[in-house]
Parts: sequence; C-alpha cells; structure tokens
Amino acid sequence: MKNMHNPVLVEVIRNSVVESYHRGSAIVVNSQGDIVFSIGDFEQHIYPRSALKPLQAIPLLESGAAQSFQLSDQEIALSCASHNSQDMHVNTVQQWLERLELSTSNLECGAELPNYKPSAHQLIAAGKKPTKAHHNCSGKHAGMLTLARHLLPEVHGYSAHSHIVQKIWMNTLSELIDADVNAMHWEQDGCGLPAIYMPLKKLALAYALFSEPELQPGARGSAMSKIIDSITKHPEMLAGSERCCSAVIRQTEGRAIVKTGAEAIYAGVIPSLKLGFALKIDDGATRASEVALGALLEKIKAISAAEKQHLADYFQPSIFNSLGHKTGEIRASSAWD
Repeated sequence: MKNMHNPVLVEVIRNSVVESYHRGSAIVVNSQGDIVFSIGDFEQHIYPRSALKPLQAIPLLESGAAQSFQLSDQEIALSCASHNSQDMHVNTVQQWLERLELSTSNLECGAELPNYKPSAHQLIAAGKKPTKAHHNCSGKHAGMLTLARHLLPEVHGYSAHSHIVQKIWMNTLSELIDADVNAMHWEQDGCGLPAIYMPLKKLALAYALFSEPELQPGARGSAMSKIIDSITKHPEMLAGSERCCSAVIRQTEGRAIVKTGAEAIYAGVIPSLKLGFALKIDDGATRASEVALGALLEKIKAISAAEKQHLADYFQPSIFNSLGHKTGEIRASSAWD
C-alpha cells in the first residue's frame, strides 16, 4: 500500500492507553507553492471530493452568471456547501431554482436522506421522502445549473465530464495549479459529478491562491474574493449546525476558511497568513481529519489556544461510555510536535 508509511497523526486513547490510531499526510504552502509545513506523503494523489467545491464555484462568479441571476451571499456560500439539509439549506435551494425557472427535477444529484440526524428525523416524522434538494451537494448543483442557464439554452446533462460546465471549472483549476486537470484520472463522485484524482500538494496550492485574489487575471480575482467573503459572512450555509467547517469559520471570524471532503479530506485557506493547506487521513475517518485539522491550524498559528479549546468537540473530542463516564479522547499525536 502506497501510504502505509505515513506517520500516525491522530490517536484514540482509552484512559492512558492508545487503542487505535490514524495515519495521514498534510501540507501547507504559500501562493507560490513554497512549502511552509509538511508531514507525510504530500505528493500522493487523492480525490478531494467536496473539498473542491469552493474552487468549482469560481466560474459561477467569474462568468457573470451569479450577477446575472442576482445570487445572494447565502446562495454563493451554499454553492460551496456540503450542507446538513436543514430548512435554511433546502428552502434556499428551492427558491434559487424557482428564480432560474427550474425545479428540483433539474438537479442531477440523487434524492438522499440527510446525513444530519435532526434533519433526517424531521423528514421521517413528517412522513415525507427526501427530494434532490435534500442532497448535501444540492447547492453546488444549483450553482452549476445557474452557470448552465447563463451559457446555454438547455441545462440537461450539465453533470457529465464532457459538458462545458464541467470543462470550465476544470480549465479554471488547471490554470490555477499549472496542471492539466482534464488529463487527470477521474471517477464519478457520490453526487454524480466528476471526482478528479490529483496531488494533495496541488489542492493546497489552489486554496493558497484564495489568499491573494488580486494576483488573478480579469474577473477571477474578484470571484475568488467574493467566495471567501460569502463563506465568512454565512458559515452556516457551508455546512450547518454541529459541523466543524461552520464552527471553525465562525469561531475565527473567517481567519480560517476550511472545507471538508469525504473520506477524511480537509483543505482551506488562511487569508491573513497567505497560506493554503490540505490534509488526508489514510483510512478515511472523519473523527481523525477534524483532530488533524486542529493540530495543523495550531501548528501554523492560525488559531489561538483559546479558540482551539472552544472547538475541542472537534479538535480533541472526549469519549464517553453509556453511563456518561469519560473513558478517553481522540487527540493529535506527537508527530505534530
């Protein structure tokens, strides 16, 4: 296995004994691609999954589509989201589609029961089935439908790898990271869109470029700046209640913009430090990626000790048994020292 020698980044402790551990890798770079910090195999290829969403949203603004359809800051943030399917998310998607003179039937993701348990329980208790608007990626799909509506007379098929909507964001990302994304291996993601297979280091670089949008040509810089501004103003739209992404952005007031991806990916930008980062936990465990995120942010001094403590439910969560007794915790390993 290629990554078998990645260091242990996160430990699961039962009392004072390590019961389980998680290996992984992480990298922090500036907008020139210079490495500021790294651990593990940062050259490895990974599927960024939903961590790509803020990058995929750039053409929505750069093209003028967002302006043409008068997208709100909440909608722009939602276009980058892996959301909880809370009312604020689902209702916003539905109203957005109505403004496009489209409906949830035009979304090319599946109808999925919400991952967020309160949202799922609410649907079940009401005797309702989930719609495509309940899919955690429906905001991204609504954004891509907006771009398709702006460019084309027909929106059907926008999710195909060969469709112009997909080619535009791939070309944009290619220009940002100086690599041909169209030539990269890809598979279908959970929501039906192309999932590209790319180096972890390149993902970090792409996020670092959000920290200096003024260096980008034409309308791209203002597009990237608007995405960060919208997420900062409305972190609840990026994920939702009881979610690490929203909590970190809210707690730091946008000093750390972070985005999760399935299978234990995190990526983000620290605008004030002009740094981007990406991390991957080898076994795909979110419980470990959130702890690793906290360790990384602390390592590069992107958060204070007080902020890390406030986010301890994600960055160093306690483990309790069925009696309510604390039996351990999940913590960063000494590899971060």
